[in-house]
Amino acid sequence: MNFIKAGQDDHGKDIQLHYCDYGQGNPIVLIHGWPLSGASWEYQLAELPLHGIRVIAYDRRGFGLSSKPWNGYDYDTLADDLKAVLDELDLQNVTLVGFSMGGGEVARYMSRHNGARVARVAFISAVTPFMLKTADNPSGVDKSTFDDMITNLGKDRFGFLSDFGKKFYGQGVLSHPVSQGVLDWTAMLAFPASPRATSQCVKSFGETDFRRDMGAINVPALFIYGTSDDIVPPATGAEAAAPMVSGAQLVAYDGEPHGLLITSKDRLNRDLLTFVSGQPVPDYYDSDDASAQPVREENNAARFENQTR
Repeated sequence: MNFIKAGQDDHGKDIQLHYCDYGQGNPIVLIHGWPLSGASWEYQLAELPLHGIRVIAYDRRGFGLSSKPWNGYDYDTLADDLKAVLDELDLQNVTLVGFSMGGGEVARYMSRHNGARVARVAFISAVTPFMLKTADNPSGVDKSTFDDMITNLGKDRFGFLSDFGKKFYGQGVLSHPVSQGVLDWTAMLAFPASPRATSQCVKSFGETDFRRDMGAINVPALFIYGTSDDIVPPATGAEAAAPMVSGAQLVAYDGEPHGLLITSKDRLNRDLLTFVSGQPVPDYYDSDDASAQPVREENNAARFENQTR
């Protein structure tokens, strides 16, 4: 197994981040969502390296096979961990892809470390720019929601995470629900996380304001979200974030939930490959088949040209 050192814990022990590294070519670094691990990028890790791309996915500290320190779950530290990955592997011309909580790492890295080594960024169902409802963020989520999550994690973490998976994939909403196997697998990815990391990260993604960070993004940016996302409401997430980044592309997956990595895996892979190639990502396709051709291609090409001038 592969590990990268990312600082030390309170007792002077090295913090090790587990990662997978497949393929050759310009690199994509995948930053996973809460409460999962890098293995949640199952279908991206299997497909993207087949297209001349190097794909790296790492486990956030406290999750998966990475070290599980008591502290360090604030976004400054998490962005420093991302920097450690890029520096240790000496990656250049990187595409950062942050899913859900992972979008926060992308945004904070771009501002805190001046976007070093990064060529483009993608936010998938991301928590950016600011989840918390405040006087100047009225479309946000009530703090009581995050407080209740932390309370329920303390009461029955395994039960809460199992139920969370159903909401994650839009069970009861989608006309094509995921299998029980996917729900079981998702829970298995979440359970190994430390209880401390699981609860502390709720506080981090629930209360961190990334609005200033978004203004530091000066590379091509893509925002993808599901219109039926019940975890990160579109008005709080992508629809609010994209206008903060000059020239950003905003792509909605109609009727899709939060867990696009699974429910829209073929389209997501196709869109990431398109984005990495420097082409505009289509608004929609004429079928769900992975080989389907995009429609409104001309309009998207014109929009992309305007965005990149």
